[in-house]
Amino acid sequence: METIRRQLAPLVEGRTLERVRILDARWCRPLATSEVIDALEGRRVERLGRRGKYLVWSLSEDVHLAQHLRMTGTVLCDPDPRQTHVRVRIDFDGGPPLAIVDPRRFGTGELLLGGEALDAFFDARLGLEPLDERFTVEHLRALARGRSAPIKAFLLDQRRMAGVGNIYADEALHRAGIHPLRPTGRLSAEQHERLREAVIWALQAGIEARGATIDDFRHVDGVWGSFQDRFQVHRREGEPCARCGTTIVKLVAAGRGTYVCETCQPPPQKGRVKPRAARRDDRSPRR
Repeated sequence: METIRRQLAPLVEGRTLERVRILDARWCRPLATSEVIDALEGRRVERLGRRGKYLVWSLSEDVHLAQHLRMTGTVLCDPDPRQTHVRVRIDFDGGPPLAIVDPRRFGTGELLLGGEALDAFFDARLGLEPLDERFTVEHLRALARGRSAPIKAFLLDQRRMAGVGNIYADEALHRAGIHPLRPTGRLSAEQHERLREAVIWALQAGIEARGATIDDFRHVDGVWGSFQDRFQVHRREGEPCARCGTTIVKLVAAGRGTYVCETCQPPPQKGRVKPRAARRDDRSPRR
């Protein structure tokens, strides 16, 4: 999403939304399409920001649109007229139009009137981002303390840590040498430090490569990202780990396909089973 924001901001900031066509009512439910269109049309784009996986359109008169692309959405600039799966079209007061394309129709557009509504929307959904200077090792350790969920699930929980997706979680855990099923609250101080650094590295590497194209992701000009060419474990089931040569395996963690080298990322040891206390019936009879 940061890749899209950086490409899109120079094209739309300062321009006015002249015409908005919402072709799929599901995109802005529960609001009616006419209500959203009336609120957007004629407003100037003051700033295009991002919060977690949301693209935030901040318009004149304190009107905001929080857009989420979900799994298969993308934003295309000056799209081919024959482009399929278009859910929203936007024409500006000059320059090329935009199309929001989404084959699986999971993406959403949330209309938020006023800064307080915008802040409340994100406060209820998102934690700090790893690229935020406040995301320290101490902050990560405090979030993780006492949690029994697998660390992969923790990384994907946007309420704890905003902006980390499935790909970046896999790559960060491999770099940190942490198995995705390790209980979150059982990480050592050293593992917390390695994990923080690895998550930041994964996100920055993804931004540098302009995202990863697996199925549908494209840049606003239709070009694919290249982070998939740098994957160490994600989507590499059956291939050797570049670090140690062990065959990469696929498992399920947090309901998501997860890739791991179980040499570089040792599986968590099962807790020892305490011997069952002898019951009176099991003891030798008294003499």
